[in-house]
Amino acid sequence: MTIDPNAKMEETQEGTEVYSFDPLIVKSHYEIDYIHSYAQDSEFFRALGKKKLLGSKCKKCGYVFATPRAHCMECGAETTWYELPLEGRIHSYTTCYFGSEEFLPQTPFNLVLVEFDGVDSLFLGRLIGASQEDMYIGMPVRAKFRRNLKISPTDVYFVPMPGSDKKPGKKTAPKRRRK
Repeated sequence: MTIDPNAKMEETQEGTEVYSFDPLIVKSHYEIDYIHSYAQDSEFFRALGKKKLLGSKCKKCGYVFATPRAHCMECGAETTWYELPLEGRIHSYTTCYFGSEEFLPQTPFNLVLVEFDGVDSLFLGRLIGASQEDMYIGMPVRAKFRRNLKISPTDVYFVPMPGSDKKPGKKTAPKRRRK
């Protein structure tokens, strides 16, 4: 083993393109090819092509996850596929003004956590067809699917349900089922 407390990173003549100092805005380019397997989650992605959303249900305790997983995070037992409803409501939302290289040209965009009746956890997806000012907790939404699949989580997205432009009063969103 060699220990060198005087070690230094290699210096280059390349610099960073700076657009502003207050706030600090810099130009960063990155690109990568990433090959991976969806493994046990493959059925989730195949189902998107059939316009279906699949979550997971624990065989032992019955906890229903809005996302695919092989084992229950509550009790550790194996899960089985569970078809989710295509209609739900916004539990929480945010607007993204920055994203990875692929999504940066699409910014700003809205992300929502969707809750479904009978499902114990939430589903993350993009909401289109509503501006940031239009979104609200409890807003009814419906899943839609890309016609030409990219075999990606972005193959499913959400749109507001008809009539959802009328924000309710101070009502709270309905509660999800708990075990």
